[in-house]
Amino acid sequence: MNVELTMLTYSAILAFVLILIPATYRSYKYGLQASVSNRDEPTPFDGWAARAQRTSANMLESLPIFTALILAVSMTGVSNPITTLGAQIFFWARLVYAVLYYVGIPWLRTVVWTLAAIGMVMVASALF
Repeated sequence: MNVELTMLTYSAILAFVLILIPATYRSYKYGLQASVSNRDEPTPFDGWAARAQRTSANMLESLPIFTALILAVSMTGVSNPITTLGAQIFFWARLVYAVLYYVGIPWLRTVVWTLAAIGMVMVASALF
């Protein structure tokens, strides 16, 4: 498996963990019934738990784009050192972004998010 697909796999695992954290917290704070219900009325989170939910949603917004780019690079065989570095930057930046968002550091978090976006642009650059 090439580095880009490995970073995609790591990113998918990270996304799953980011989904599990607020889901687990929901069960802890509101009980198992809240987790298994239809959640017609949302269970409100505040503080770090609300940031955890937003972190998860943000990752789920960017993961399909990253996935499409990695699959396109892998299927067309245009993998190169730039796409490899871009995929690595994306994964590590998203991991750091999650930590910064959980802790609540806004400006640095935005810079790190931008790095992840640059990583995706680096991957995409091989396709043109």
